[in-house]
Amino acid sequence: MANTYTQLNVQTVFAVKGRNNILASNFRTQLFEYIAGILRNTKQFPLAINGFKDHVHIFFELNPDTSLSDVLEKVKSNSSKWINTNRFVMGRFEWQRGFSGFTYSKSQRNNVIQYIMNQENHHQVQTFKEEYLRMLRKFEMEFDERYIFEFYD
Repeated sequence: MANTYTQLNVQTVFAVKGRNNILASNFRTQLFEYIAGILRNTKQFPLAINGFKDHVHIFFELNPDTSLSDVLEKVKSNSSKWINTNRFVMGRFEWQRGFSGFTYSKSQRNNVIQYIMNQENHHQVQTFKEEYLRMLRKFEMEFDERYIFEFYD
């Protein structure tokens, strides 16, 4: 669209459903590359993708022609299909319902990228639940603990 200029830097976080279905280190890198491809195919610009055994962080520039929910629906459905087709986990793999989205200014991009790319180090001292609740509180998001992700500490 003519005369439309945006810079929408979005970090999203979503989690694995079921404690037996974990993101093993032997395919995580491939998964993150696959998610980057999904983002590019939906006209998004990936900045950083990483996670740990039970969740994923993606940071990207959101194309103003698409909604965040539409992007995440495509990422989650296509990546779970890819995991199941390649039989990376025993049984049927699924993502938990929902996600969280956080926006950042361009001046914050490098810090967010570094944070996301150091997920394994973060989770040596902090659980996913601690990390996630800290993010929600930092962004002053109202939430009901009954309706946040299932956590397996």
